[in-house]
This record gives sequence, C-alpha cells and structure tokens, in this order.
Amino acid sequence: MEHGGKPMKMKVKFVDDQVPKASASDAMSLPLYITNAVFFTLFFSVVYFLLTSWREKIRTNTPLHMIDLSEIVAILALVASFIYLLGFFGIDFVQSLFLQPSSDIWAADDDEEEIILKEDARKVPCGQALDCSIPKIAPIASPKVTHKVSYEKPAIEIPPPTAEDEEIIKAVVAGTIPSYSLESKLGDCKRAASIRREALQRVTGKSLEGLPLEGFDYESILGQCCEMPVGYITIPVGIAGPLMLDGKEFSVPMATTEGCLVASTNRGCKAINLSGGATSVLLKDGMTRAPVVRFNSAKRAAELKFFMEDPANYETISMVFNKSSRFGRLQTVKCAVAGKNLYMRFCCSTGDAMGMNMVSKGVQNVLDFLQNDFPDMDVIGISGNYCSDKKPAAVNWIEGRGKSVVCEAVIKGDIVSKVLKTNVAALVELNMLKNLTGSAMAGALGGFNAHASNIVSAVYLATGQDPAQNIESSHCITMMEAINDGKDLHVSVTMPSIEVGTVGGGTQLASQSACLNLLGVKGANREAPGSNARQLASVVAGSVLAGELSLMSAIAAGQLVKSHMKYNRSNKDVTTVASSEI
Repeated sequence: MEHGGKPMKMKVKFVDDQVPKASASDAMSLPLYITNAVFFTLFFSVVYFLLTSWREKIRTNTPLHMIDLSEIVAILALVASFIYLLGFFGIDFVQSLFLQPSSDIWAADDDEEEIILKEDARKVPCGQALDCSIPKIAPIASPKVTHKVSYEKPAIEIPPPTAEDEEIIKAVVAGTIPSYSLESKLGDCKRAASIRREALQRVTGKSLEGLPLEGFDYESILGQCCEMPVGYITIPVGIAGPLMLDGKEFSVPMATTEGCLVASTNRGCKAINLSGGATSVLLKDGMTRAPVVRFNSAKRAAELKFFMEDPANYETISMVFNKSSRFGRLQTVKCAVAGKNLYMRFCCSTGDAMGMNMVSKGVQNVLDFLQNDFPDMDVIGISGNYCSDKKPAAVNWIEGRGKSVVCEAVIKGDIVSKVLKTNVAALVELNMLKNLTGSAMAGALGGFNAHASNIVSAVYLATGQDPAQNIESSHCITMMEAINDGKDLHVSVTMPSIEVGTVGGGTQLASQSACLNLLGVKGANREAPGSNARQLASVVAGSVLAGELSLMSAIAAGQLVKSHMKYNRSNKDVTTVASSEI
C-alpha cells in the first residue's frame, strides 16, 4: 500500500505465542507438479542406486551391512521420498501426522469418521416437576440503599487496536488485504475477527456496539460453520420437559426469542407424561440429492431413465455410489423427464450425519461412471431442485426426505380438562376446521398443523442443525380423534422430512454439543450407526406433538392472547427500574 508517495512495508507481529500456520506449499518453494516430479525421480533413483550397489556386493561377497557414506545418504533420501509418497503426493497429510490435526472437519472421508460418542452424564432430567405454573413467592423485605442500581448489563469495552493491527485495518479498508484472508495471514482467528470488525465499522460508518466479540472460540468455526466472522449473537435456551417418549424421558433444549413457546411446549409435555407418554415410529431414513442432466433429444433422456430404473443395473450403480463413504448406502433412484432434460433423485442412508455432503459425493461418482456409457450426457448441475433442499416441495411431502417420523399419544379426558383447560370435543373440532380445512383453504403444502415450525426451529438452533432446513423439516399433519366413547383424545403428528444429524456442521460447536449431550445423542453411535440421528428426529417429532397439543388447547379455551400477554410482553418499565432506588 502507498503512504506519502512511497511504498510502505507492513510488518505483522504475532502477539502472545501465536505464529503463522505452516501450509503444505511452504515446505518447498516450488510448484506442486515440480515438487512431485522431484520426489518421484529421487525415490526411483535411490532405489536403482541401492539395488545396483547391493548387487555388486553380492557379486564380490561383500557383507551387505557394510555401507559407505553414499549409501547412507541414499537410504536417507529413500526414507524421505517414501514418506512424501505416503502423503498421496501432498505434504499436508504428512504434516498432519507429525504436527497437528487439520481444523477442516470436511476433509475427513466421512462426516462421522473419527467422532466418539460421549455418554450423557446427567443423573436427573431437567424440568423434573410437572407443574408448569409459576409459584408465588412472598416478597422479601430488603433495606433501602441510597445508590442507584442499573439492570442493564454494561457493554464489554473492546481495547483499541495496536499499532500493528492499525496498519492491517487500514490495509483492509483500502482493499489491499482481502478481509477473507485475515485468518490465514495472521494465524489467529480471534485477532482476525477483531480486525475485520473494526475495518467494517470504518467502511460502513456504522457501530457494532452490542454485538459480542469476546468469549467465543473462533478457531472452532474455521472452515466449518461461518466465514468472515465479526462477532456472535446470543439466543436464550430454555428446557421443555421431561418429555416421556418411547419409555424414556428427554429434557428438550429450545433456543428461541419468542415468549410463551417453551412454556407452552412444557405444558404439552406435562399432559403427555401424565397420560402415559408418547410413542414414535421411524417410517423412513434417507437423504436425497437430484442432479439434472441434458441430452440432445428427449429419447436419449428417456433411455438413461430406463437404464437407471432397471433393477438389473441397480447393483452396479449402488456399488459405484457406495464407494464414497462407509455410511452412505444407496436406497433408491427415481427419475423424471422434462423434455430432453433428466432429473435423477438419489436417496441414501447417511449414518448419524445429516448427509448432504455424503450423498453429493456418491452422486458425483455415479455421474462420472455414467459418462462412459452416455458420453453425450451434459451434466448441468449436481442439484436440480428435484431433491428438494430448503424449499417447500410436494416431493418431500409425498416421498419423504431425511427421517420420516410419526408420533402419537392418547391424552386422558381428565388431563385434557385439568391440564389443558379444554375438552376433547372442542379440540377435535378445532383441529378439523383449523389444521385440516383451514390449511386446505389456504392451499398449504405440508402445513396442516398449528405451529410445527416453531418447535422445529427452536430445537434446530439449540442442537446445531441447519436452520434453513426448517422449511421442509416442518412439513407436518396433526390429527386429533376422540376415542373411548369420546372420553379420551388420540393425537398424532406425521412428519415426512425431518433433516437432522448429530455429527458435522454446527453440532461440533460447544453450546450445541452440550444440548445434544443433554438429549443423550451427542456425536456418532459406534455400536449402531445412525441411531443417534434417528433418536433426535423422534425427539423433534415428540416435541412438536407437545407443542401442537398445548397451542391447540390454548386456542380452544380462548387462552392464546392472555398467555402471550403474560409471557411474551414485559410489563416492566425499564427506565423506571434502572433509576429506582432499592
């Protein structure tokens, strides 16, 4: 960068014990193909030299263990070149063995390759008491004090940048240093976020005061969760439950900023528990990816469709697909033709991972294989929206995507009246007119429920799932029916596309990992691969069941507005409280 007409050299000082991270390309200051050629030549040259030397010793009856300096050098060169070749023609792999593991978790062969299950250490589930009412606490007299107390948490002051950081900030503002490259250049993720934050404030002229910077492990998200961070947000996590599901109790973490949501779900859990608990059934487990390819004619597109759907070819296609992962196993391939374009919807199991990367790798293997028999196939995209990911789609509602779960419970009549404050007949009628008829009138797609997405989003945020997949994961139809001569209520939720995982992505972050541990589904299950993710999907469905039951009861009893005014609206005058004397 220029300063006063003269080029200014910027020196970056790595404070504390931070040093720039070594990269593979730093090992030799040569292009990679030249480095490979050097090690190839070195390896075969020393092998030839040693074999020739030992052959001569054998011919002259010289002991093989008697070696001279040239042979010592050759042996050392052989070992060095052999280690390099073990790294699959790259130096990063060898460095990771002797220095430190890579921070890029996606470099692993599988999404859950080396993740070890940790048992839930809790003794008593949170929210043990079933009473959801707020206890009345007698006021406690306290002596008056003369000083004023502020209830607003003081903002953490961020120290001004050092001289070295100031130079880097100016370079980022001027555009001479890309903001995205700060982590790699500095080797300090926290420092990079701080510099990027200050540069952003100077460029935009807007303050980021109030957005926390301190107290977060920025190393944990590098190459995994979020690029170019400038801070993090805080979302409160509440606990609903315990939820009795399939004979087990679960304390369900819910991250939300909406008042009344956790309290309502908690009331639904109470009604389910007092009635004997809920039961869930996993109907299907398979993630999908659907590439789109194009031919010169519709006839050729149809030929590939028939080839892919021919049972005689399934074994070959499956073998090609499965070689990409230990856990990805092809289940079905369904094709749809649109003119001369073909959409192939691959569905496969993915273990405890949500599995988008896993299935995409398998699909790419199949596309490469098909190119041999269909050289005129033009691959337009690895995803053609026939999957369908992060969009409302009938194909997910009908065929399912991820985990398809149905969860049910029988709520006793006296529980409906005492806990839910309504009656069975009113709930059944409201469900028919609201969730079924009303949704049909609105032309809903998979939205035959009261607020399934509320619970799905809260659990997803707490457990590190992709929040955008709330769209298809919230597909749900809520059914209510009077049974036992109208005395009791049978309620169920059917959710065909719950997309969850317990490894990879945001599940690795400390807070989200703690919430998964609370549910007993943290990491990969080594004994039964995929069972943790399936259990999490069942918990999501069970939580939705509790939320649906409570909200529908509040509407039927005319309590919705009253409840939100109580839990979702603060009647505290903050300015008065902040200046009042205690």
